[in-house]
Amino acid sequence: MNIRRSAVVLAAAVLTGAVAAPVAHAADPSPSASLPTALYGTADPTYDGVWRQSLALLAQDTVGVTPAAAAVEWLTGQQCADGSFAPYRADPGKDCDAKTAVDTNNTAAAVQALAALGGHDAVTAKAVGWLKSVQNKDGGWGYVPGGPSDANSTSVVIGALAAVGEQPGETVKGGKSPYDALLGLSIPCGGKGGGAFAYQPDEKGKLAANDDATAAAVVGALGKGLTGAAAKPAGTEPACAQATDPEQAARNGAAHLHTALAKDGHLLSALPGAEDQPDYGNTADAVLALATAGYADEAADAMRWLGAHYQGWAKQSGPAAYAQLILAADAAGFDVRDFDGSGDDLVKRLNATGPAPRAADASATQTTEAAEDKKDAGGDDDFGVGVLWTVGVFLVAGIGIGFLVSGRGKSRS
Repeated sequence: MNIRRSAVVLAAAVLTGAVAAPVAHAADPSPSASLPTALYGTADPTYDGVWRQSLALLAQDTVGVTPAAAAVEWLTGQQCADGSFAPYRADPGKDCDAKTAVDTNNTAAAVQALAALGGHDAVTAKAVGWLKSVQNKDGGWGYVPGGPSDANSTSVVIGALAAVGEQPGETVKGGKSPYDALLGLSIPCGGKGGGAFAYQPDEKGKLAANDDATAAAVVGALGKGLTGAAAKPAGTEPACAQATDPEQAARNGAAHLHTALAKDGHLLSALPGAEDQPDYGNTADAVLALATAGYADEAADAMRWLGAHYQGWAKQSGPAAYAQLILAADAAGFDVRDFDGSGDDLVKRLNATGPAPRAADASATQTTEAAEDKKDAGGDDDFGVGVLWTVGVFLVAGIGIGFLVSGRGKSRS
């Protein structure tokens, strides 16, 4: 959750040719040092402001907390006239233009958050209209308009369509639906990575298993969004079988994730030139995917691992990380108010990174201590390592991409 793809990984993928360089406009100028008080987190929001705000609002709504009105208004104010959203607009009063780096991921995330909160039909309708206008002929979506379809972007848009009551399978372009696009990225059983989803085909058209893309696609293939769903137990062990429909492809993806988690109890991320390290964000996304597919019991060990190890990563990464944990824990049936068994309240930690919610409970009160927590927990780096985020920004800027892809579109395997 899925929090969107690291700049480091994206840059490396583009430089090595693993992913085609997206067709993107230059990013808006860097925001001023004084960030909006209605925004969650204190890290530079240039590349993820709308994404992390959307996740924060979704997580609060999921657990019955009413977000601050100012936080919701900030999100709606980020929309461009054509319905799209950029990751961050420092001056919402200035009209979007050809240089505004709008994208499908931030737009779809905003739709899901605003649809869940209710009362924003005009905003979400315009956003969905824009998303439909940039659908690819294979039925899917790329991160930026005109970019090749990928599993993560297609899945987050499916979630947006479902959130506003539309049938994703009926959103067709070139005779193809988004489910067709996901099926095309599903790796057949029996081979390397069988059951998993690829992020995109490589330059030779081959598919390589990608755990992050798989977690996103399992949820998307089931017609769900960033909050996933607490499904009834599947009643069978996760197993791969020939996929002729999106539901079977989702079950195959769940089987792959179950196997991937079994080794260490969590997923790993591999950076070029670095040793493998725990991938907290992808692990949370995998838990949510398994729970949504009816395998919450199979995800329990990974959720417990997160409960024992998440603190440093989440504090560094900020509101999107806390939101990911809340959504995964809620879908898997864990107590978000006592996450690690020691009384640790994830909701309170999330609330402390932004404006105090309107819910009248103790955890929604932003005390002086909580305000200090916000100062310490403002980052939004999926890896939880600030230096990698900084390096990634320069890598991306150096190759002319001009934006960071959301954590729901990380291209690591």
